[in-house]
Amino acid sequence: MTVTPTPLQIDCDFDSGNIDVLDASDPYKVRLAIRPDTYSGHFQWFHFRSNGLTPGQRHRFSLENAGQSSYPHAWSGYQAVASYDQQRWFRVPSEFDGSALHFTLDAQRTQAWFAYFEPYPRARHNQLIERARHIPGVALLASGRSVEGREVPLLRAGDGASGKRKLWLIAQQHPGEHMAEWFMEGVIDRLQANDTSMQQLLAIADLYLICNMNPDGAFHGHLRTNFKGQDLNRAWQDASVELSPEVFFAQTQMQRYGVDAFIDVHGDEEIPHVFTAACEGNPGYTPRLAALEAQFRDTLCELTADFQQVHGYTRSLPGQANMTLACNAVGQAHDCLALTLEMPFKDHDDAPNPETGWSGERSKALAAAVLDTLHAMAPALR
Repeated sequence: MTVTPTPLQIDCDFDSGNIDVLDASDPYKVRLAIRPDTYSGHFQWFHFRSNGLTPGQRHRFSLENAGQSSYPHAWSGYQAVASYDQQRWFRVPSEFDGSALHFTLDAQRTQAWFAYFEPYPRARHNQLIERARHIPGVALLASGRSVEGREVPLLRAGDGASGKRKLWLIAQQHPGEHMAEWFMEGVIDRLQANDTSMQQLLAIADLYLICNMNPDGAFHGHLRTNFKGQDLNRAWQDASVELSPEVFFAQTQMQRYGVDAFIDVHGDEEIPHVFTAACEGNPGYTPRLAALEAQFRDTLCELTADFQQVHGYTRSLPGQANMTLACNAVGQAHDCLALTLEMPFKDHDDAPNPETGWSGERSKALAAAVLDTLHAMAPALR
């Protein structure tokens, strides 16, 4: 007697979900595709749930359009993440054949979730903002709105007193880079701990925090763009209320309060390292800014083995910066230290963890080291 296996139920009708089912009739060889961003051709982020797994059996999933994604070379050396409870995420064996990404799970339960990286849910974001607002000295300073009307809260830790340094950290301009909001949770955790280092930092500086710049894109499972198809990190020269209200809001608040240092938190698909990109191509770049960048990098290297200065992006030539990027635009407008901080989607080759790769927890730990770096540097920023 031949037993026909029951097809899996694959769905992504939830926060940050993204998948198209091509053929799930064979539960051991499921064919899938990643949906592009709304009004954009970008795609790489995926997140879906599978019901009907057979414990003790190996299930294989194939993302058949991976080779046409925004960063096809990024799949080499990449391992997908999975979870049975959406709390503990782990890497699963993955292979890119030049066209499709294949990954397998030796099922332990009948239901599992899969994603490009450990997702940061909107519900957790809302809880994070509420938790932050109950920390003494932290306030909801202002709130913008996304294209679809979701809140973009601006938090300030500190009293806003005259003469204090103004340190800005923003995250998840690219919505698929969920490690960026995990990083921001690490910032909030440190504020809540209120240790001596944080007390000393907040005595001389205020922190301005936007934990998620692109809530629409994150909710819809986008990789790069907001709901209008705008790459927010290419909108800092022509931000508008209609197309990129998230950036327009951030710029307006920066003009109101000022900026002495700016960290734009991201994730990089291809490079398996933590690194920064800076403003060396800006027309207003000076030796003072170069020295601040070097001090930041050297100090962060001393504080954590997860940061390095060997691998990263090619440096821009003098006067050749892309001024639509947040880092360059803010650095130029406010004559301040401005950096893009990148974390990997893959494992971290400097300190690999085969079970989790780079993860939410490691992103949070990096945030603590960045805060200690800013504490060490704050007096020298102006």
